[in-house]
Amino acid sequence: MSEQATQARAFWTTAPGCGEIRDQPVAEPSVGEVRVRARYSGVSRGSEALVFQGRVPESEFSRMRAPFQHGEFPFPVCYGYASVGEVEAGDAALIGRPVFCLHPHQDRYVVPASAVVPLPEDVPMERAVLAANFETALNAIWDGAPMAGDRIAIIGGGVVGLLTGALAAGIPGCSVTLVDIQPDRRAAAEALGMAFVAPDDAPEDCDVVFHASGQPEGLSTALHCAGLEALVVEQSWYGDTMVPVALGSAFHARRLILRSSQVGHVPPGRRARWSRRRRLEKSISLLADARFDILVSGESAFDELPGIMSRLASGEIDALCHRIRY
Repeated sequence: MSEQATQARAFWTTAPGCGEIRDQPVAEPSVGEVRVRARYSGVSRGSEALVFQGRVPESEFSRMRAPFQHGEFPFPVCYGYASVGEVEAGDAALIGRPVFCLHPHQDRYVVPASAVVPLPEDVPMERAVLAANFETALNAIWDGAPMAGDRIAIIGGGVVGLLTGALAAGIPGCSVTLVDIQPDRRAAAEALGMAFVAPDDAPEDCDVVFHASGQPEGLSTALHCAGLEALVVEQSWYGDTMVPVALGSAFHARRLILRSSQVGHVPPGRRARWSRRRRLEKSISLLADARFDILVSGESAFDELPGIMSRLASGEIDALCHRIRY
C-alpha cells in the first residue's frame, strides 16, 4: 500500500469556534474490520454546533461521545456521526459496497465491519447523509406514539423536525402542521406532507406535539399547542443553556405530559425487539423517498469544513443539512 493510502485527514475542533483538518495514520484493517473511503458526510447543526462552540456540559462528556470519536471534550475533539462512503479494504463481502457509518468527518477510517450499514440500491450516497437525523426522528415518533387521525404539531423546521413531521404525515388520517419563524421552511414542509404556519397561527388542541426548534420560545409554543392530556415530545438539546419552561398558565389544568426523546436509547416499548442496528437499517431504508433531497440545502468540499462549521454554528449559513464532499 502506498504511503498516501495509510494516511487520513480528519476534522478536529480545537477551541471554541475553531477547527482544523489534521493528518493522522490509518492502520491496515484486521480480521473483522473494513477500511472506508468517505464520499460524503453530513453536518448535524444542533449537536455539532454545541460541540464546536464548547457548550457540552462536563456532566454530559461521557453520554455525548460519538461512536469512533477521537479526543475528549471539550477540546481537541474529532466529532460527527453521518459518514457515507465505500469499503475499499477488509471484509471481502463488503469491498466496493456503499455504506453508512456513525463516524466523524474523516476521509478514510478503519472500523469493525459490524459498524457499517450497506446502503440499499434505491438510497443514493448523497441522500444517505440524512440517516442519523432520520434515526433521531424515528425514535421520536416511537416516543410520541401518534395514532391514526391525530392532530399533530411540529415546532421547529430543522432537519429533525421536518423528518419527524414527514413520518407523522405518513400515518393515515393525521393532520400535521409545521410551526416555524422562517417562512422559507414552507416549501420543505409542504413537500413532505405538512401544512406550514408562523408561531402566531400555531394550531391548538393538538393530540401530540413535537418540539425540535432548539429554542426556549419554541417549547412555550409547543405547550400552547397541546390539548387536554396531550403529550409534548421534547427533541431539542440545549447543551449548557438553562431553559425556562412555562409550567404556569394552563399546564396543570390541561394535565400535559412533557417527555424527552433522545436517540441514545431505543424506547422501552421496543427495546426488547429493536436493536440500534435494526433501527438504523430501517431509517436508511426509509430514505429511498426522493422527496428527502429537499433537506440537503448546501454542499462544500471537505477542505472548506473549518470555515463552513464556523458559519453554520454562528447561524451565518441558514442550512438544513449541509453536506460535505470528499
